[in-house]
Amino acid sequence: MSIKKIGFTAFVAFVSAFAAVATFNYLGWNKQQVAIVDSNNTPAKFAAYSKNVEAQPIDFRYAAATSSPSVVHIKSTFKAEKVSMQGQQDPFQDMFGNNFFKYFQGPNPYQSQPQVATGSGVIVSKDGYIVTNNHVVENADEVEVMTTNNKTYKAKVIGRDADTDLALVKVEGENMPSINFANSDSVLIGEWVMAVGNPYNLESTVTAGIVSAKGRNISLIVNEGPKPSNTAIESFIQTDAAVNPGNSGGALVNVSGELVGINTAIASPTGSYTGYSFAVPSNIVKKVIFDLQKFGVSQRGFLGVTIRSMDDKTAKEVGFDKPCGVYVDGVNKGSAADEAGLKNKDVITKINGISVNSSPELQEQVAKYRPGDKLDVEVIRDGKTSNMGVVLKNKYNTVAQVDNSRDILDALGVKVENLTVQELRTLGLESGVKVTELKGGKLSEFTDIHKGFVITQVDDTPVKDVNDFVNMLKSKSGKVLVEGIYPNKPMSYLYAFRM
Repeated sequence: MSIKKIGFTAFVAFVSAFAAVATFNYLGWNKQQVAIVDSNNTPAKFAAYSKNVEAQPIDFRYAAATSSPSVVHIKSTFKAEKVSMQGQQDPFQDMFGNNFFKYFQGPNPYQSQPQVATGSGVIVSKDGYIVTNNHVVENADEVEVMTTNNKTYKAKVIGRDADTDLALVKVEGENMPSINFANSDSVLIGEWVMAVGNPYNLESTVTAGIVSAKGRNISLIVNEGPKPSNTAIESFIQTDAAVNPGNSGGALVNVSGELVGINTAIASPTGSYTGYSFAVPSNIVKKVIFDLQKFGVSQRGFLGVTIRSMDDKTAKEVGFDKPCGVYVDGVNKGSAADEAGLKNKDVITKINGISVNSSPELQEQVAKYRPGDKLDVEVIRDGKTSNMGVVLKNKYNTVAQVDNSRDILDALGVKVENLTVQELRTLGLESGVKVTELKGGKLSEFTDIHKGFVITQVDDTPVKDVNDFVNMLKSKSGKVLVEGIYPNKPMSYLYAFRM
């Protein structure tokens, strides 16, 4: 071969190699490369990764600085003695069999000496509205709030919701550092979060962790003392951020310092943090505190169905390849679901476009709405998917807004009637209401009151009629004294109980 041909061949080879390299770079392969070589000396392989997804260190300084001023220290004082419950078992047990109240530095209602419960709260408006847990302020005679700048306020309990273990209190303040809310539906498992509160009276303590699970039901919330609530909403955000006694009612925030949830419970056999904590999602918090502020009671919407989470067995029964959605076990007659046409064995898969795959998830989504609100419910029936418009009802099966009048009388376990003109004349009274029925509520459990008792005063204020009696009780918290008489008995009687 001639020197000219050899030179030409070398030139072509060089140009080809240069073009190949240029093309390789031009087509986007100029990202950082990781060489992976196996132990069998096979040729090296390259796995490209983008600089855009390179992990960045998590910095909680901004979240702490933003959220900490919004978290307050709450002290609830219980002055009056409780009614003796000798011979009865303390019903307030946590899910591990230990005393529930000591986990949150709250009082045991079966001890008679004055006590103090401490917890946390979160400022949600500049004019002094604060959200906390119901168990932090329930039955308190006095509630005191201290902010991070060591200013102390007397607080008034605006309303409580035992079904979500939330309460709203109010202090007289201006330009207070209120927190911003995050959308808890958008929170992802594995996302970094931070708990802010006052564990063991250590003010403004922050701890960090990740979201471990969502829609967690731990069967913790109880209503009416020892009786589990059949309307409780438990769809907690589970985290591994350290939460201890005193954190109850404090904030769970994201890395932007926005409220993700209200820290409520810990899973622990000892009473101290052992790895898991639980928070009420912020979307439920926002809805409940709005209701408490505007109506004094949570406006809860109900589908009116009995449901259960799907498992493999149930999925096969309805012809599914794998579990998904929530199985409808029963539909209450006249309920919202009944009127919309839902049936037994239906599978609910979405509420207003949001997927639900467990009973707690479905409860969480429905809990964001009020009676009269219309939901788009996606249902699978006999393998076919359809959408139904469901107008939610309240617990009394109407679409009307409710107040807590009926709840108050139900909690007391009493029915009362106005006295007739003849009864007032015979008894020598100007006003009062008559107890016509007792059915196992607080009055029967904690007092010796009997049917036929005529209530004439509540905390030394005369009772005019039934509406007046109920309105008095609406504004009461803590100890209440009821005074009255029994027909044909010469003396008056006093009974004490707690609202």
